[in-house]
Amino acid sequence: MKNMKIRITADGPYIVTGGIPLSEKIIKSAGNCYVYDDGVELPQAETYSLCRCGKSKNAPFCDGSHRAAGFDGEETASPALYTERAELIRGQALDMLDDGRCAFARFCHRDKGDAWELIKHSDIPHNREEAITAASECPAGRLTAVTKAGALIEPAYEPAIEILQDPERGAICGISVKGNIPIESAAGVLYEKRNRAVLCRCGKSENKPFCDASHID
Repeated sequence: MKNMKIRITADGPYIVTGGIPLSEKIIKSAGNCYVYDDGVELPQAETYSLCRCGKSKNAPFCDGSHRAAGFDGEETASPALYTERAELIRGQALDMLDDGRCAFARFCHRDKGDAWELIKHSDIPHNREEAITAASECPAGRLTAVTKAGALIEPAYEPAIEILQDPERGAICGISVKGNIPIESAAGVLYEKRNRAVLCRCGKSENKPFCDASHID
């Protein structure tokens, strides 16, 4: 997959190039944890346009509704690097970075507690492993487990785009971007390349182009 990129257009859709695999994932609870079910099959293409205004009648693809809706897609997200934005939360045997970019996917919750509780008591081996899972499964990349030597713990992801649905909350969710896919702003500037990110597709985020969980409201 050469020339992979997500290009943001001014007040318009995300243009995806490079044949990046596209799928739908359904968030569902499994006890105190959350997992994905596979959703409907989506057509694959070398280039495709994804709606970011939330008005398309052909979701997740753009149908031009942003024009009639007068969509304001101004990008407001901080250009600072993740490690500069994020707070370092210290635990017993493991630390965690938290930059606050929450998509409300809830994968930070585990049977024994949430990521913050698990980090705090990470001297217990089971808690340490669960803390790593809770942080690593955050699709927005908000949370990252960090060893005491300072190494960031990231899952291995191939490039992929996943359209998230959240029926338990009665909402569409964002667009999960995995595997360090470049995201280019409407001004032609690349955002920091991340292994995990969630882009807004309801059009209401105050942290565009990234999801801020506004779809829940």
